[in-house]
Amino acid sequence: MLLRALHRWLLRTIPVNDPWVRIECQVPLARYGAGARRDFAWYFEGESRVVVSSVEEVCAWLKGCRYVRDTDLFFEADFWQHPCTFERLRQGDCEDYALWAWRKLVELGYAAEFVVGRSREPDGVGRGHAWVHLEREGQRFLLDATAAAATEILRPWEVARCEYLPEVSIDHRFRRFVYGGYARVRLKCAG
Repeated sequence: MLLRALHRWLLRTIPVNDPWVRIECQVPLARYGAGARRDFAWYFEGESRVVVSSVEEVCAWLKGCRYVRDTDLFFEADFWQHPCTFERLRQGDCEDYALWAWRKLVELGYAAEFVVGRSREPDGVGRGHAWVHLEREGQRFLLDATAAAATEILRPWEVARCEYLPEVSIDHRFRRFVYGGYARVRLKCAG
């Protein structure tokens, strides 16, 4: 009961004009998307067959993968692959790329977050998307593994933030977060 009251108070204090303000919250799994059917620890089970030793190697490996919508690959509207499956198929959509990158970055020791939200397209429309936040040498970065240009995959957070609208995330310690105005308008946190 006390936690619920605290969450309500926190929601009232979030400035709606900054969608990047986040609070820790027990975000229901379903809020991450229809394809989120398993607890996030499951994506870290099993042995990876891809060896990487740097963020650059993570990005390079991902550039060799092919973007394929879930409806074409799995005949489902939203299906999240296990990272080991993604390694074998080397194709999938944004959640598959981001889940694999998140796992690899955490394995490399980075404070990384898997993020679900909206990307702001050139036409001004926000589309559902998934990406990764990470800290590296004291600087925050946004890793969009499905970016068309190699130079757009990993960018400083300050540069990339205007093109993304985060809704929910989970960090390397499996703490869940909700972001800014989204929390206030669309999500009620339960204690």
